Amino acid sequence: MKRIVLCLIGLVVSAATVWAEDPAPTVMSNKEAIELVQTHANYLWTLVAACLVFFMQAGFALVESGFTRAKNSINILMKNLMDFSMGTLGYWAIGFGLMFGVTTTGWFGTSGFFLSDFTPDGDPWVLAFWMFQVVFAATAATIVSGAMAERTKFVGYLLYSVIVSALIYPIFGSWAWGSLFNGSGWLEGLGFIDFAGSTVVHSVGGWAALAGAIVLGPRLGKYTKDGRVKPIMGHSIPLAALGVFILWLGWFGFNPGSTTTADTSIAMIFVNTNLAAAAGAVLAMVTSWVRFGKPEVGMSLNGALAGLVGITAGCANVSPTSAIIIGAIAGILVVMSVLFFENRKIDDPVGAVSVHGVCGAWGTLAAGLFNLEGVTMGIVGVQLIGILACFAWTFPTAFLMFKLIDKTIGLRVSAEEELEGLDHTEHGGISYPDFGISTHGGVSGIAGAATAATGSGVALGQPIKQA
Repeated sequence: MKRIVLCLIGLVVSAATVWAEDPAPTVMSNKEAIELVQTHANYLWTLVAACLVFFMQAGFALVESGFTRAKNSINILMKNLMDFSMGTLGYWAIGFGLMFGVTTTGWFGTSGFFLSDFTPDGDPWVLAFWMFQVVFAATAATIVSGAMAERTKFVGYLLYSVIVSALIYPIFGSWAWGSLFNGSGWLEGLGFIDFAGSTVVHSVGGWAALAGAIVLGPRLGKYTKDGRVKPIMGHSIPLAALGVFILWLGWFGFNPGSTTTADTSIAMIFVNTNLAAAAGAVLAMVTSWVRFGKPEVGMSLNGALAGLVGITAGCANVSPTSAIIIGAIAGILVVMSVLFFENRKIDDPVGAVSVHGVCGAWGTLAAGLFNLEGVTMGIVGVQLIGILACFAWTFPTAFLMFKLIDKTIGLRVSAEEELEGLDHTEHGGISYPDFGISTHGGVSGIAGAATAATGSGVALGQPIKQA
């Protein structure tokens, strides 16, 4: 009993001491409580959006593998896995600092490398913001993969995916978005509008893809001796279609998530994003129908992506009606662009240059042409400067990078390896061990002209050697 009494006395003394030191518990004001809830909501929305954008990697993998031949599917999946994994490390080490670090010139950041801006007792927002930005960097890198599919050395791919994520993408990103964190880019200082990255992400990826496709040259058998296009059919349109729907879903994180704020502004961005995608799909279908005599599925799928890319720059500053117009023009533009590049012997198996480079440029210009706050020649001029600056930085830099890779470790596989398929020669595997594909003529995943013009097709599911 004595021990119990002594313990009770000790508890009373301890409680009295605490009460004396802090006689009144802290009470949060309504304003502080609202701000805390908003802060937590911002974190949650930004990280959920980052998850949606990350899921786009699966969409890109399916689109690219579906629009190309079965014998290269493992290679494509490995590239999509590694461009995110290695790109993440490159962006953590160098890219984030170049893009959002402190700058006195407006050309690139000089701090924040290796996430050094974050300390355990510092502001955790840097972590949430970094997570959202790294999935954007991965998107720019993976765009390049599609245009260079079916003939690129895996080791060469690993090298250029790191360089795109750590250097090429972040430097242009710092010009347009630096002030989102610590920096202040020269281009955004002019009033450049690119809310979610039609140019910063998509055109950067598209112009780098163009450089890679030119350096590599076309796939074997893509063109006849007299220069005519010989279509190469993708092995699974269902996979490609599933990939497009996944990308469409992911764009609801890509565009609305770029607010990094959980508020009512995301509603219009959601609507604009969806309307532009729908209009792009419809007009690409109509264009292919008129051009080829049939509503071609590959063009229609890429039309949806073209609409999504087109609205990415202006999703927060154009009306829903304008979003439909922007998406519709992108849907027409992508069909014409695919044929333009193909006829100039630039072999792009999935249409990455057209979808992301060309329609990204269109979307950036459209953000100025349809600006809700008014359109002036000054605004349009700045948009054009941004488009040209992106090409002037990205294409020559990427072209030089691919040339250096080609001259050192090599960029393209041998003819024998290309014919046998990269799944076996690069990875020692087969995507579909029990089924194969016979390819006699056919059509690339995006060149709908061939289906209508030649009537060629592909026999699927036959128990023969995988092509």
